[in-house]
Amino acid sequence: MKNSDFRQWSRRAADWGVDYRSSLRERPVRPLVEPGDIFRSIEPSPPEAAEPMDKIFADFEAKIVPGMTHWQHPRFFAYFPANAAPVSVVAEYLVSAMAAQCMLWQTSPAATELETRIVDWMRQALGLPEGFSGVIQDSASSATLAAVLTMRERALDWQGNKQGLAGQKRPRIYSSDQVHTSIDRAIWVSGIGEDNLVRIPVTGRFRAMDTAALEAAIVADQAAGMLPAGIIASVGGTSTGGTDNVAEVAAVAKRHGLYLHVDAAWAGSAMICPEFRHFWAGAEQADSIVFNPHKWLGAQFDCSMQFIRQPEDLVRTLAIKPEFLKTHGRDGIINYSEWSVPLGRRFRALKLWFLLRAHGLEALRTMIRNHVAWSEGLAARIASEADFEIVTEPMLSLFSFRHKTAGDADDHNLRLVNAINDDGRLYLTQTRVDGRVAIRFQVGQFETTAEDVDTAFTVICDCARSLRN
Repeated sequence: MKNSDFRQWSRRAADWGVDYRSSLRERPVRPLVEPGDIFRSIEPSPPEAAEPMDKIFADFEAKIVPGMTHWQHPRFFAYFPANAAPVSVVAEYLVSAMAAQCMLWQTSPAATELETRIVDWMRQALGLPEGFSGVIQDSASSATLAAVLTMRERALDWQGNKQGLAGQKRPRIYSSDQVHTSIDRAIWVSGIGEDNLVRIPVTGRFRAMDTAALEAAIVADQAAGMLPAGIIASVGGTSTGGTDNVAEVAAVAKRHGLYLHVDAAWAGSAMICPEFRHFWAGAEQADSIVFNPHKWLGAQFDCSMQFIRQPEDLVRTLAIKPEFLKTHGRDGIINYSEWSVPLGRRFRALKLWFLLRAHGLEALRTMIRNHVAWSEGLAARIASEADFEIVTEPMLSLFSFRHKTAGDADDHNLRLVNAINDDGRLYLTQTRVDGRVAIRFQVGQFETTAEDVDTAFTVICDCARSLRN
């Protein structure tokens, strides 16, 4: 592509992006397609000769966009948000244009040093004490894997990477069943094995780990000759917002010398608001914490921040330093590839720098406070309807509900969530609470308004009553 064409199509793509974002309210949140529709529309073999960009772009608009789920839609109330504030999109244009490989300080000094500064900006914004450093990972899954590997190595006196797990005591990791499935994957990939992920019973409104049961499990494992290695606490679990009493869990971890990792992937963003920090009181005692600015805070995916109390332990676990990756003649530098599983790294700090400067913390706090208030208001409206019930009360902006029926409640509510999504005006997902189907609702999309939440109430009620009739 010539520079003149690069300029033309870059401008065309940017204009398209603005038009796309401004038209989202007129689009169904989830595409009305059947499995295989898009696959069949794509040519079965690659082209032998170059094709003109106008044809490629036209096919993108005609074949790809109609098959996309619109995550930036203001009525996307499913899963958790994967926000991309427009200013972070602009930053990503620049990152893509530079296409830097930011694995070492010497391969992109500005990327490394901006990352160090931005991590500390976020530490301050979340109210965490000095002493935490950190790294921007691609996702909470990678951050959790890094934490689990560090737990394993520390418990095995740093011999796991060298000797493997055969012949060692069995490392044991403890969590509730409210944590994200990324914890299960980290246990698999680390070689610890699913049988050594000990699920602790939960209690109370926020389905917190029973710390007495946690301590009893650790003591029993020690007596059985196993090797307790670490605890993973949840703040804002994926299903219904399950949140552990982090201070109590931290006290157990300290008594037994265990590594504590706090997974606050979604809810961590809310901690920029001082009034919500009680949800993770005690997090300052953790060995590592992860939260995803690419969820609620507005940074474009991927952008997951891992705070670390002792980075030397993480580096000791993950760093490999062949001669060709060494930086000679420079002291005191950080090579963030030694803090993560992948060697290759994107320039993720730039979009956070743009985002924080363009919005400021106070505007981001206002957005989060509005989302929490609107979600609580919707939960109250649904609860006031005689044919609905609230299953789990709001945890920040997440709650779950169920429509009452004389028949099979699980089947009815699955049909209801499908009817809501087929309607097209909003997107919800389901979960199971104590074995029964419930419908999740969360407010978190960057451009959602109070009117969008009002629309959600109307759609939910209309679809439920149309099923009943």
